[in-house]
Amino acid sequence: MIKELKSRTISVCLSPAMLPLHKLDGKIAVIIDIFRASSSICYGIHNKAKAIIPVSTIEECLSHKNEEYLLAAERDGCVVEGFDFGNSPFSYTTEKIDGKTIVLTTTNGTRSIRLSMDAKEVVLGSFLNLTALCNWLTKQSESVVLVCAGWKDNFCLEDTLFAGAVVEKLQHDYEIHDDGAVASLDLYQLAKSDLGGYLKKSSHRERLKKLNIEKDVDFCLKIDLIDTIPILKDGKLIKLMDEESSLNGSNDNLNIDLESKLG
Repeated sequence: MIKELKSRTISVCLSPAMLPLHKLDGKIAVIIDIFRASSSICYGIHNKAKAIIPVSTIEECLSHKNEEYLLAAERDGCVVEGFDFGNSPFSYTTEKIDGKTIVLTTTNGTRSIRLSMDAKEVVLGSFLNLTALCNWLTKQSESVVLVCAGWKDNFCLEDTLFAGAVVEKLQHDYEIHDDGAVASLDLYQLAKSDLGGYLKKSSHRERLKKLNIEKDVDFCLKIDLIDTIPILKDGKLIKLMDEESSLNGSNDNLNIDLESKLG
């Protein structure tokens, strides 16, 4: 007897360059840029940013200069000169961004968001909100495409490992649809006992190490610190207001003491 296929599928796009091969229409796209855009955006929305507007270019970000927005720009891991900040999670604390709208452009993450706008819904995932994200996805009726932002269209380990973590949590509710999902799951199961140790070999971690921002990397690998899911609505990332997105049924915004969590 042929096993009945689950009605929902989960697949992994290993690079934005491969997005044309994935049909996003009618599906949920989960954007993944672990080091550091999706992690920082998740953290910023949790810490009461009113909205984060993702844009593809520095010029587009600058076009909002005369508006009452914070402007954030990162290229090649560094803050672009003349902007308020880049995409370090340490820039997205409550005292800095509470109630404010941020226009953000990054090397990889915001570009991947813009390229995924054909999806029915676009949400952001990180290790910080892993369980909340997966809990919410299990209650949706749509298929899921996990979009790894990579590094300048190249495959990268950290995004793929997170995709594998999501596949592991959802594999009993979704049909694993492609080899990208299979490979992501296998890699995550190989690395999950020591994510930081495994990722010491990753090229992006080495780039960030040379920029002396290892503490950003350590923070971005913390699991389930928050229960907030950013969702794209009318070109802005806002908080998904759904009790089912939380870890405990509560959507309380709890600012996190970064230094204690890294200790």
